[in-house]
Amino acid sequence: MTAYILRSFHRLTAKAGLPRIRIHDARHGAATLLAVGNVHPRMAMEILGHSKISVTMDVYTHVPDELKREAIAHLDRMLGRRR
Repeated sequence: MTAYILRSFHRLTAKAGLPRIRIHDARHGAATLLAVGNVHPRMAMEILGHSKISVTMDVYTHVPDELKREAIAHLDRMLGRRR
């Protein structure tokens, strides 16, 4: 990656008030946001340019803690443990 692209990326993220991250980390963030937004995994794979859906889902996509908590609460409701 050229130094120009990296400087431009860091300048844009700083202007947006975001912390300094690697461009590669932004790809992980994009994959996670696509998943949270219920974008079909095949579409996320295409957007990120991966050749295998397993790379997108197993390596790049992360589940935020809040979604984990919501899933457990939903399971509790399904089991009649909470209303």
